[in-house]
Amino acid sequence: MSLIVGVDNFGKAIQQKLSFIDKSLLIKEIFDNAMIEVSVIIRPRRFGKTFNLSMLHHFLASEVYGLKTQGIFDHLKIAQAEDNYMQHQGKYPVIAMTFKSIKHSSYEKAYASLVSVIRVTYEEHSYLLSDSLLSEGEKRIFEDILCERASTTNITASLLNLSNYLYRYHKVKPWVLIDEYDTPIQAGYLCHYYPEIIELMRSLLGDTLKGNMYMHRAVMTGILRIAKENLFSGLNNVQIFSVLNAEYSEHFGFTETEVDEVLQKNNLQHLSTDIKAWYNGYHIGNTQIYNPWSIANCIYKKGTLQPYWLNTSDNALIKQTIAHADALLKIDFEKILEGKPVEALVDENITFADLDGSGDKLWT
Repeated sequence: MSLIVGVDNFGKAIQQKLSFIDKSLLIKEIFDNAMIEVSVIIRPRRFGKTFNLSMLHHFLASEVYGLKTQGIFDHLKIAQAEDNYMQHQGKYPVIAMTFKSIKHSSYEKAYASLVSVIRVTYEEHSYLLSDSLLSEGEKRIFEDILCERASTTNITASLLNLSNYLYRYHKVKPWVLIDEYDTPIQAGYLCHYYPEIIELMRSLLGDTLKGNMYMHRAVMTGILRIAKENLFSGLNNVQIFSVLNAEYSEHFGFTETEVDEVLQKNNLQHLSTDIKAWYNGYHIGNTQIYNPWSIANCIYKKGTLQPYWLNTSDNALIKQTIAHADALLKIDFEKILEGKPVEALVDENITFADLDGSGDKLWT
């Protein structure tokens, strides 16, 4: 039973009968947190964020990219959970998008990439154009977005407007799912167009998430915790769940019990001690977590121990911060390389503008 490696589409995993760790109780926890209108979940790279968001998309919508979702959760944990969470399956319109490709060397290219992402999202709901519910003005704006000629004002209002159209058509408020919400902002910081991109993203997300009476709820994932004051200013309906929070701690990455089970199924339990020593090291909330990318690759390679996570991203932000590090930070790094512990203050309200070469900023 080799686990899937590099597949981040839940529907594809189901259609091809690929093996994966059942994380469907994430859906239960999201519905249990019903009072939180906008959830932002922060986890490291290769920790299953995209796959989990795709799973949520398939749970909420009746059809995703041509795949009917009825029945595909029947054998997963969410179907056996109490309180009948399955009553929600396939009952909502969904606006789902990813910003992972919006990482360019200039603001102009980043903006064009965002326009393209929004165009694709509108294309997925182009059936709205054939209905009489849209006014002539709304149809013109819709078509302008499809032709990538919409004004910046209409681009920043695009998700708000789309949620309006979907609610009027389906008579059900849509969910908004955004993967890698922070990628454009990080690219803007590294390539020196941070003020422009943060203003654009603040307008887009602000219009979508603040006081949107047509939206049911929103879930966003990312790698970096962008301070609320920096991006979500004025939004009191946003809750950010970082690696310091207990919420959702079991649903991203593999727990020790899950690692034991998958090693047993692959007859690798005799390597358990070595594998755990290599890939242990994350404490998220109150849960000990293993790097899923590394565990999946190790199992695929029949227990071969290698640093599989190495070079899966450029880590440019960390590299840039280290390059400008002060002497105290370099001393701390030497301690870590020697296997010694380092204590540091983690400030969850840090902004990109605050970054410098001091140790506390880097550890944050």
